[in-house]
Amino acid sequence: MVIACSLGAACALGAPYGLAGPATAARGARPVPVPAAGRPINTSHPNHVVGHRTAASCTSAAVVAAVRAGGVIRFSCGPNPVTITMRATAKVRNTSSRVVLDGGGLVTLSGGGRRRILYMDTCDPAQVWTTSHCQDQATPRLVVQNIAFTDGNSTGQHYEGGGGGAIFDRGGQLRVVNATFSGNRCDPRGPDLGGAAVRALSQYHSRPVYVVGSRFTHNVCSNGAGLSSIGVSWTVLNSRFENNRAIGRGANPARRGAPGGGSGGAIYNDGDSMTLSVGGCTFVHNHANEGGGAIFFVSNDRTGTMKITDSTLQDNPNDAFHTAGLAGIFFLGAHRPAITGSIVR
Repeated sequence: MVIACSLGAACALGAPYGLAGPATAARGARPVPVPAAGRPINTSHPNHVVGHRTAASCTSAAVVAAVRAGGVIRFSCGPNPVTITMRATAKVRNTSSRVVLDGGGLVTLSGGGRRRILYMDTCDPAQVWTTSHCQDQATPRLVVQNIAFTDGNSTGQHYEGGGGGAIFDRGGQLRVVNATFSGNRCDPRGPDLGGAAVRALSQYHSRPVYVVGSRFTHNVCSNGAGLSSIGVSWTVLNSRFENNRAIGRGANPARRGAPGGGSGGAIYNDGDSMTLSVGGCTFVHNHANEGGGAIFFVSNDRTGTMKITDSTLQDNPNDAFHTAGLAGIFFLGAHRPAITGSIVR
């Protein structure tokens, strides 16, 4: 994808979008309603249960097997919080109509700083092709809820642009509800790659990825340390992004002599006719070496739109460029972002 700006002085002008206006002095983050498409799934009748009431029984192998089998997955690891260190990446088979991973608020999946945690790709023949149009198919539907992902690492995984230290999802439909992502990583350099926490591509019928009631902290990648995508729409509600960092250098296209990257400390969106809708969210202390300390959004054909409602974006520095009047945001799209009831400073 081609980002139309890589020079700090020019990018900071942001003339088509002007100032954020009175909305920047409004009340800030407060919860917003969540539509049905973003709510948790009922998992009271699971297809698979990982564990047998003890922490020791909740193993990486059991998680991998359950995800491979598909369906609704819950955990029985005892009454206390448990961290399962993954010895292999859990991979969704494309023959599954849905995979719902519900940690019950007690389970953390760790990549141990060595591997990606969860993977789905409808165009990966190793996971079985199920249609002739793998880039736009309705299933699998992947839902992660009431669960944490930590220390995932996809460094060196460059297939389809890399990224996705905790979760890589290409195709089908992805939903993230009441989840926590911390300390995840992907490649530190390079244009377009990103998503230390979540990388999403090719969602069914361009439906948005819902991220609801979730927290992203201390994730690090070249771009978009929290969320990253190419040509994907997002609806992000009642979530918090804190201390995430885009550490690449050189922007996109990369400046001569630079490896590229460094944009979108928390969120990186690139593509054409996509949308980003943020409501009831807090972005604080995120950082980008290049542009958009909190959010980077570039619609190459200038049809994409962004709106921010009842949110707070504060102290999200970028070292090179942002859109004038929108601290921590770089935006190129159809028209100025619609910002209501929010603080942006």
